[in-house]
Amino acid sequence: MTDPILRIAGVAKTYGSGTHALHPVDLEIARGEIFALLGPNGAGKTTLISIICGIVTPSAGTITVDGHDTLRDYKAARRMIGLVPQELSVDMFETVLATVTFSRRLFGRSGHSAYIEQVLRDLSLWDKRDAKIMELSGGMKRRVLIAKALAHEPEVLFLDEPTAGVDVALRRDMWKLVHRLRARGVTIILTTHYIEEAEEMADRIGVINKGRLLLVEEKAALMKKLGKRALDLALVEPLKAVPAGLEQWQLSLENDGKTLRYVFDATEEHTGIPSLLRTLAERHIAFKDLETSKSSLEDIFVDLVGERA
Repeated sequence: MTDPILRIAGVAKTYGSGTHALHPVDLEIARGEIFALLGPNGAGKTTLISIICGIVTPSAGTITVDGHDTLRDYKAARRMIGLVPQELSVDMFETVLATVTFSRRLFGRSGHSAYIEQVLRDLSLWDKRDAKIMELSGGMKRRVLIAKALAHEPEVLFLDEPTAGVDVALRRDMWKLVHRLRARGVTIILTTHYIEEAEEMADRIGVINKGRLLLVEEKAALMKKLGKRALDLALVEPLKAVPAGLEQWQLSLENDGKTLRYVFDATEEHTGIPSLLRTLAERHIAFKDLETSKSSLEDIFVDLVGERA
């Protein structure tokens, strides 16, 4: 990888209770990349981000942001980072403009009004600049968090579950903003449990579960895995084994022989389904119902680790 801006080497977190919140993680993020960390709730996404941002101390490993070690050179590393947390963490009695300007000055930046104005305009907050945070809707408060994270012009922006519980308009605006920031060279790391969100925004996707980073792949490669579909045929008469002569479809029997399953790639032009159904009819293997389902994130975990995640 050319010019990684973020290097994570052997980073792990074990709490005093003995709970392994994060097993050793090795990861490099390229400058200007949009990286999505995908996994269910409680998988370790927020723990990893919190360690990188200096909120949680790692039990092991090192992290550098543009060459700055997050432990030895914390201030310089943290100045490179903007964080949009899941939880609302703002002074409800301050105005939008005062809150965002304070965040900028907190990192040693001057109160650059032209830059702050642009950020607020990008987030449809300029008209609300003199409103107190407590007067804003939930969606507008979320926009303020993003403005605060961008106030000091960070090189790396973390979005922790950015669209959880937000309206469609904010989700759309956020996606547009992410692409504009990337065009300016900002590196963006987002955590999500929404496949669609990762697919919409990311260049690469990492899958994490139970504190383990299971894989890191280009988006296209992972989405190809998500292209898998299962065709389940509810048989009229149960089978004890898949009949000979059907090997080309690599069928399996489920539900005590009552269901015949065919897994296929929906992205392929020829799925093999018509010829399968013709062959079954020729062999007088009758079914009373059929349904298709697509691979879930859990299915991918099963494929990766060979056991239910």
